[in-house]
Amino acid sequence: MISYVIPTRDRPDDLARTLRGIGSLLEHDPAHPAHEPAEVIVIDNASRFVPIVPAWLDNRVPVRLVLLNENLGAASRNIGAKRTSPDSQWIIMLDDDSMPVDGRFIHRLRTQPADVAAVMADIFLPNQDRREDGGLPEVFVGCGVAIRREIFTSLGGYDHTFEYYAEEYDLSARILHSGSRIVFEPDFRIHHFKSAGGRDMNRIVARLVRNGCWVMQRYAPQSDRRTQLREVRNRARLIAMLENATEGYKQGLAELRESLSRQARSPLDRTTFDRFTGLWHARQALQRAHADRPFSSARVVGQGKNAWVVQRALAELGVSINDKSDVLVVGTMSPGPMLDTRDRFADLGRVITPWSRTARVARRT
Repeated sequence: MISYVIPTRDRPDDLARTLRGIGSLLEHDPAHPAHEPAEVIVIDNASRFVPIVPAWLDNRVPVRLVLLNENLGAASRNIGAKRTSPDSQWIIMLDDDSMPVDGRFIHRLRTQPADVAAVMADIFLPNQDRREDGGLPEVFVGCGVAIRREIFTSLGGYDHTFEYYAEEYDLSARILHSGSRIVFEPDFRIHHFKSAGGRDMNRIVARLVRNGCWVMQRYAPQSDRRTQLREVRNRARLIAMLENATEGYKQGLAELRESLSRQARSPLDRTTFDRFTGLWHARQALQRAHADRPFSSARVVGQGKNAWVVQRALAELGVSINDKSDVLVVGTMSPGPMLDTRDRFADLGRVITPWSRTARVARRT
C-alpha cells in the first residue's frame, strides 16, 4: 500500500490538479491487474479558505483532509504521516503543486532492496522546461520522494524546528546514519509546477542559510565542519544575490548566530558523510570513467551544488581542469541539473556525469 501525503496552503487550483494526477494512475484502480492500494492525506496549513477535496479520486483512491489551525511547515508532513494506514509500506511526499507523471514507479517501489529507505524521483518543471534544482545522490527533494513508512516513523520524521527548507537534508542524514540507503529512480517521474504563490524569497534564503548550517553543524565530521559551514553560507549568499534577497540572507545569518551552538552534534562517520555530500559517488563514477577511457584533463561544465566534490574527485585521479579539454565533466551533484547539463552538452564530445544510480554502497557489517 502507498500513502500520498500532501501539505497545502492557499493553493486550491494546484491541489486540485495534483489530486487529478493521482486519480489518473490506473495502477491504483481496483480493476487493474496489478492493483496497488493507496490513500491520500491532505494537510491544510491554515489556508484562508478550507480546500474542497473529493472523498474519492477517479481511480477509487480515498482522500482525507486534515485541518490545522496554523502553518506548521515541515511538521505538517509528520502529522500527515501519522494519519496514514499502518498497512502502508511507502509514504510518498508531494507538494500541492507536484504530482506523478505515471504509475511506472509503483513496480520499482515493490522491488526495492530492504536496505533502501527512500526513493528519489526525477522531478521536472514543465513550466520552465528543465528539471528541479536541489538534492544530492543520497539527499532527496521533498516534493517527490517515497520513504518507507517504518523508517520515517522510527526516525521521528522531519525536524519541526526547520519549519521548511533543508529539512530533507536533515532527514536524509539521519536515514544514512541508520545504515540505510537512498536511491534515485528515473522511472519515478514527478511534474512540479512550482507555483509562485506563497514563495517569499527573503524568507526562503533566510531558512536556507540557517537550516543548511544547522545540518552541517549536526552531521559533518569535526575536520569538515568549518569548511562545510562556509560552503553553505557562500552558496546561500549567491542565491540571495541572484534572487535579490540579501535582506533574507542577513536575517538568516542573525538567526544562525543565535542558534548554531544549540544544535546537538551527531557526526556521520567518514564514509557515510562522503555519501551524504556525494564525494563517495563522484569518486566511484569518475574512477570508472577513467578506467574505461583514461583522460588527463577535463573541462568542468554546468557547475552547481557541491561542485567542490567533482573538483576533488578529479584531483584525486590526477586529472587537471582545463577549459580547452575535449572531455567534459558535469560539475554539479544535484540530479536534475546534472542530467540537464549532460543532455545540453551531449553533442560536444565525451560527457561524464559525476554519479550514477547504479552505484552500490557496501552495507555496514
